Formats: sequence, C-alpha cells, structure tokens
Amino acid sequence: MVITVRALNRSTLARQLLLDRAPVDVEEALRRVVALQAQQPGSPYVALWNRVAGFDAGRFDAAVEGFRAVRSTLMRLTLHVVHVEDYRAFREGMEPTLRGSRLGDHRFRAAGFTPADADALLPELLAYAERARTGAEMLSRLQEGRGGPVESVVWRMIRQYAPLWHAPTGPPWSYGTAQSFVTANALPAHRDPDAVAAGLAVLVRRYLEGFGPASVADVAQFSMTQRGRVREALAALGDRVEQLPGPDGVVLYDVPGAVRPDEDVPAPPRLMAMWDSILLAYADRGRVIPPEYRKSVIRVNGDVLPTVLVDGYVAGVWRLVGGGIEVSGFRPLPAAVWEELAEEAGALGAFLAGRDPLVYRRYDHWWAKGLPLVETKVFPTR
Repeated sequence: MVITVRALNRSTLARQLLLDRAPVDVEEALRRVVALQAQQPGSPYVALWNRVAGFDAGRFDAAVEGFRAVRSTLMRLTLHVVHVEDYRAFREGMEPTLRGSRLGDHRFRAAGFTPADADALLPELLAYAERARTGAEMLSRLQEGRGGPVESVVWRMIRQYAPLWHAPTGPPWSYGTAQSFVTANALPAHRDPDAVAAGLAVLVRRYLEGFGPASVADVAQFSMTQRGRVREALAALGDRVEQLPGPDGVVLYDVPGAVRPDEDVPAPPRLMAMWDSILLAYADRGRVIPPEYRKSVIRVNGDVLPTVLVDGYVAGVWRLVGGGIEVSGFRPLPAAVWEELAEEAGALGAFLAGRDPLVYRRYDHWWAKGLPLVETKVFPTR
C-alpha cells in the first residue's frame, strides 16, 4: 500500500520521540534521534526536553563534558550534536561536501589560501588542539604555521572543515558564545574514498532509522549531499534498506522492521526548539510544516523559529515574554488544544527558568516585523 502523507508525519514523530516522551537516558535519546541541530546553544536542551520523559539537563551536561555527545560542523554545513559513536562515520560521509564548500569557498581563495595550504597546516593545528583551545589561540597558532597574518574568514573555513569538536564553555548551557575547540578523539579518514563511501552509507542508514521513510531527495537535503552519492550509498546498503511506494509515485527508502505508526495515531502538542531537526530534515518540508506557514517559520536569513506543533504539524510559534511563555497560532485552535499547550508552556517555562529564561530573546525582532498570528495567549511560568 502507498504510504500516505499523514502516515509519513506519524513515522517522523514516532522515531523522533514526539508521540510520547521516551523513558530513556539522554545518550540513548541522542542515538535514536540521530542528530540535534545546535547552532543555538539552548536548542539541543529544548529538543531533548520535548523527547525524554523526566529530562535531566545535568545528564546532558555530563555527556557533553565527557565528550559522549559532541558538537561539530556536520550535516547541512551547520553545527549538530551527535553521539560520539556516530561522529567518525558521519564526518567521513560528509567529507566531499565540507571540503568543497569550506576550502573551495571564494572568500578562502580570495584570502590567498588553497585546499593544499589547509592540508599542510591541519596536522600541526590538530596536534595543538589535543586539549581545548580558544578560538583566539587557534587563530594565533594558524598564523604561526602560516608565518604571517591570516584573515578571520580563513580560520572560520578551516575550523568548519577540520575534525574539531566544540569543548564546553557554559553556563547556562554547555556551549556559550565564547567557543573552544578540541581535536576529535578518533580522527576520520576523511581523504580516503573507501572510508568516505562507507561513512556515507552509515549516515544514510542512520538517517533512515531516525527520519524514515524518506526519498533520495530527503536524504540529500538532510546531509547536503549530491543525490548521485546518496543513490550509491543506498545501493551499497543492499538489503539493509527497503523500497516503499510513497505519495505521488515517489520511491521511499527505509530500514526493515522500522516503526511506522498508523496515520490516525494521536500526536500531542509540542513547543519545539529553534531549528528543530524535524523542520529541516526533508526536501518536502510539508511533512511537518504546512506550505502556507513555511515562510513564516523559516525566515529569509535561515533562522527557524520556535514552533508549536498541533496534531503533528506546525500551527504557530512561541517565545518567552515577561513572566511566561507566549504561544501564538497561525489558525484558530480548539479549547482542548490550548489547555494542553498551557501544560506544555508551564513545564517548559519552569525548565528554562533554571537555565536561561531569556533563551531565543534575540530573535524577537521577527515578531516585531510581523507574523500571521490569529490568536495569542500568554501562560505564566510555574
């Protein structure tokens, strides 16, 4: 039978632990959701709060401090937190994309650098970062290796390409605005074609485990990998993946035996983190974001607002205001939904109060510029 659009939505929610908060530890949750987008330091915490029953932020802090959960530039050329056991394969699979985009960037070349220059400088830089170093220290060491001044854009491109993890610099979150870097404990064989192919196969399989069923275009969107390479990885996986008929004749791929709930399974309201992965993991964003709301949620500069899920789909946005959480709908919502959202907002407000009651405040300008809000309520913090 053809998998319906709504059934795909429910599969995503189930695998991303959004149908029910799961009674698992944070490391198991991270394995199951595959990757948490993490350019905003508080977002992995809000994402896990939505997914883990009785989420203890201190346990996530400990996983970060012990480098069991690691933050690095990976999929879609942005910062993600992944389980350390996934990092090496993910980085190897992402090698062509990261190398081409970072070391092939016109600004990198305009500053007088080539990929060969980066290759020559990286061994010393990685040796220097065997213990945590600040960005300023890393830039200084890069300049020493170069024998002269280096533009900041060069360091930015190299740090996003190099197998570096972000070392914790918090509070209130594990990662603060000041960045610190440490070399990955198991360096990827990132220039080895066989390792790159094997790494991409792992990445594709893990993506399907956490986000499937999905199309070739979806996998390519999640990783920012050429579709031809995705097809090769799927072929290499052989019977470890299966093909399924999707809406409008689209061929979908999945791992055998994966959970695929009925489309009528109820989905509770959720207050999602900024840049939550489910909003960005597919070429067809309509799996979670109704097309009429997409431009309101994903802004022109790439910001992805903290959203409200109702019945599994984006139905509004939320933000922190004085004394509580403001929840707004893009459409009228039933009274029963508002009651559930009140519970979610009270609990989230209490969680954030102990960490950062102003999280995401810098993005309030999007509200000032206008959003198509139909109904708004403010729920006090517990």
